Amino acid sequence: MDNTFVQEDILRFSSSFSLAEELKNCHVLITGATGLLGSIATYCLLSLNETKNLGMKISVLIRNKDKAECLFADKVSYYIADLNVAQELPKITDSIDYILHFASPTASLTFVQHPVYTIQTILNGTNLLLEFARNHSIKSMVFVSSLEVYGTIHDDKIVVSEAEQGYLDPMSVRTSYPMAKRLCECLCASYASEYGVPVRVGRLTQTFGCGIAPDDNRVFAQFARSVVQGKDIVLHTKGDLSRPYLYTTDAVSALLYILLRGQDGEAYNVANDESYISIRDMAEFLCAEFNPNINVCMELGDYGYLPPTKLRLSSEKIMKLGWAPSYSLKQMFERLINSLK
Repeated sequence: MDNTFVQEDILRFSSSFSLAEELKNCHVLITGATGLLGSIATYCLLSLNETKNLGMKISVLIRNKDKAECLFADKVSYYIADLNVAQELPKITDSIDYILHFASPTASLTFVQHPVYTIQTILNGTNLLLEFARNHSIKSMVFVSSLEVYGTIHDDKIVVSEAEQGYLDPMSVRTSYPMAKRLCECLCASYASEYGVPVRVGRLTQTFGCGIAPDDNRVFAQFARSVVQGKDIVLHTKGDLSRPYLYTTDAVSALLYILLRGQDGEAYNVANDESYISIRDMAEFLCAEFNPNINVCMELGDYGYLPPTKLRLSSEKIMKLGWAPSYSLKQMFERLINSLK
């Protein structure tokens, strides 16, 4: 972890997370720990463990041990498995108290070019983790899902609670990701109902922060790089797509609240309600706040983007658990842009 801004984020998290004592002397298993959120979650728990003297053990389930060791050295225990093809999990001899299940493809290009891989990895991995949880006395597990499960909703006068659902086209390969996440949410609810598995679902909105990959091609990353480089922000759509955003350590905090305080078989939106914004308004906002010397330009065309959705997510349910976000939209971008510099 050589990014100073990431280190600051982690230390701020560990100094302010109020449920730390509930993790004392426990064993946490994190899947997908080399991804952005999985790695941030691992760093957050390592920092909590060190600063609060919790006696916590942290294990990670990953595909590439070399990559993981570059991130975490000998501070965690390693289990190796490719969840796309694995028939069973590696033998885990120690008891596991909590599972944070992040492992999943995350790139839109992968969803389109490798939809079978996308579905199989999400479904097979989740099924293996649920079977493990069923056969071991864990305290709880969180399946990390996505706002994409809501599908197409066009009216942002609707505040989208966990009970709402929009349309997903099952014949579109791009929906391989949200369809698989939807199915696994149902699988989680089914394991909770039929077998009493203590599993909960966290539906993450678009999440970003310091430490994103240099080649991250998502809209917020493109816009932030334009600000840093002093280049005009170019839109390839009208920018109508609208959603809330969330900072990485706020997401980790929320998922831990669900892990420790959530109800089995329940889903929780994980978002900062106050950050709801359209793509076009976000571009204008970044120019005005961070680099007034650049402009927003449009180069419309058929780039294969999904139809614009307007997902005004409600975080009322998770806030009843005691959680609240720490970073505003401006603060999120302020830290991201400064870290990119």
